[in-house]
Amino acid sequence: MKNIGIERTNYKKYDIVTIGEVLVDMISTEYTDGFDCDTYKRFFGGSPANIAMNVKRFGINSTIICSVGKDALGFFLVSEMKKRGLDTTYVQMVDFPTSMVLLNKSKTSPVPIFYRRADYQIEFQQPMEQLIEKSKIVHFSTWPLSKEPSRNTVEKIIKLAKGNGTIIGFDPNYHSALWEEECDGASYVKGIIKDVDVIKPSVDDAERLFGEGTIDEYIKKFIDLGAKLVIMTLGEDGLIASNGKETFRLDSIADEVVDTTGAGDAFWSGFYAAIIKGYDVKEAIKLGNASSAYKLKYTGAVVDFPSLETLKEIYKL
Repeated sequence: MKNIGIERTNYKKYDIVTIGEVLVDMISTEYTDGFDCDTYKRFFGGSPANIAMNVKRFGINSTIICSVGKDALGFFLVSEMKKRGLDTTYVQMVDFPTSMVLLNKSKTSPVPIFYRRADYQIEFQQPMEQLIEKSKIVHFSTWPLSKEPSRNTVEKIIKLAKGNGTIIGFDPNYHSALWEEECDGASYVKGIIKDVDVIKPSVDDAERLFGEGTIDEYIKKFIDLGAKLVIMTLGEDGLIASNGKETFRLDSIADEVVDTTGAGDAFWSGFYAAIIKGYDVKEAIKLGNASSAYKLKYTGAVVDFPSLETLKEIYKL
């Protein structure tokens, strides 16, 4: 499986820029299929933020473009980013309450309840243009696409990234509840796929976008829409990756599951770090798989990862 073009970005100053939601995850302290737990614990959350913070542990230079409220939760999030050495230059403080997600602690797929205001208030600012031009990878999820003004901001960033040979990664974590009623979110997400290089849907993501289908049918749909590399995660059954010409499968190597929150973000983190460090695509996918397995041992989405080399030793890659 060929590399995805990192060789054309080696000269760039920044490794990865993530765009999108930074929010508070309130996770139940007990395992539950619903929300019948009385106690919840606060965690740093938001997929793009999780990735930006996780890759720092792998020695990757990351920056995030996001917005949080000028409130106690917003200051908590900014403080956590700074503690982990994340560049907060492009964190916008806005006059809206910080967004929050309520989650049940789960060993399968957690059920979210969304409380949103600040996370989609990202305004495009001129300094972002130079940042994107000098970055190797740009990553975003469906969250900032779901509402204005952040949708317009991401559209401008995609255009800049495509014009500058920047690799574009997209997490199609589509939830209809996040979108404005007047916007056909599923159709919009499908239209964006042609502009991205790497997409990592779960089976749940694919079903929400396309309805019922088989894994092979889902992968073909993503390829037909223009994705250059599809990595479909299958939970405890591992993953399947395809570029439309070559397909391979990896089993899960998780040996302990404490909490699944952020497992997908952990995959992205290991995958991106490996690509930037020069691993080929197959090896990068294996390291993403190992990163996800390692994260599953801990509650919350952001964990203290060891080096990629140590992950290789732990999981005998």
